[in-house]
Amino acid sequence: MTAAFESWGMAYDWAWFSATIIGILLIALPLMLAVAMIIYAERKIWAAIALRRGPNVVGPWGLLQSFADGLKVFLKETIIPTSANKGLFLIAPIITFTVALIVWAVVPFDVGVVLTDINVGLLYILAASSLGVYGVIIAGWASNSKYPFFSALRAAAQMVSYEVSIGFVLICVVLYAGTFNLTEIVLKQEGAVLGILNGYGFNPLLFPMAVVFLISSMAETFRTPFDLVEAESELVAGHQTEYSSMAFALFWLGEYANVILMCALNAILFWGGFLPPLKIDLIPWFDIPGWIWLIGKMCFFFFVFGWVKATVPRYRYDQLMRLGWKIFLPLSLLFVALISGWLMWTRVGIGQ
Repeated sequence: MTAAFESWGMAYDWAWFSATIIGILLIALPLMLAVAMIIYAERKIWAAIALRRGPNVVGPWGLLQSFADGLKVFLKETIIPTSANKGLFLIAPIITFTVALIVWAVVPFDVGVVLTDINVGLLYILAASSLGVYGVIIAGWASNSKYPFFSALRAAAQMVSYEVSIGFVLICVVLYAGTFNLTEIVLKQEGAVLGILNGYGFNPLLFPMAVVFLISSMAETFRTPFDLVEAESELVAGHQTEYSSMAFALFWLGEYANVILMCALNAILFWGGFLPPLKIDLIPWFDIPGWIWLIGKMCFFFFVFGWVKATVPRYRYDQLMRLGWKIFLPLSLLFVALISGWLMWTRVGIGQ
């Protein structure tokens, strides 16, 4: 796109700046629309599982319900508690929302269809997504209320617990792919199993790590059954208790943008990303654009997220911590060792 602007007579600096802004808008605006639609979709999933109708009044089939909710929130008054730290209170939702957006800069929708195709894209995502918890912690502390403060403490402990396991899972993927570049990780999955199946998730050594990553991604985004941060029966609404109007909406937008990101990462790291599931020339899989495959896989994982939220009861906090530290951490460490040994045996030739 930069070259196109240069061909129109723009200086390189302005061409690069214009292309970057357009690229950001091409990601951010559809993402905001997607957040609105997946909230509607999730409510429909919950309704179907509970044998109810779900949103069906605002617009055809209720499609405009999320936009009506957004308008309602926009028109409400922003109330700041008297004893709150006003600066931090207002900046917390901005941090949550901004961090949820910047991570998308390195997500590849197809070969070359990525805002910034950096060599350490996976490290960038791990670093940037970890910053999201600061919005929750700052919101809990700045509210000067006990329920948000308890929520902030839970968020910090939960984030640390599952970040460790996710880190070791990512090491397993990097060992197999030999790169931190997300586009290269996807391309290395073409015919990865038996020369036919596209995706590390089909590999018996990596499938358990795919399951661990899926469950840990639910915990990272504070989704049921790991939503102890927002447990309404204990903490009213957690760190969002004292928020109203658009500040409250920014938390929701950030939360669902992170959910979509985790769905994308599940697809990219383990299930072939923008590749079709099978590498078979008899079927015109590769005629379908890669971004359609990626969005289809993301929709499947989002359905799993909604399905789990509608059916699985919330964990106790001790169960949450035990799962992270006593099950996922030893299991991910074990598979790092197993995968390292297997790759040394088969690729380097140790023991032959």
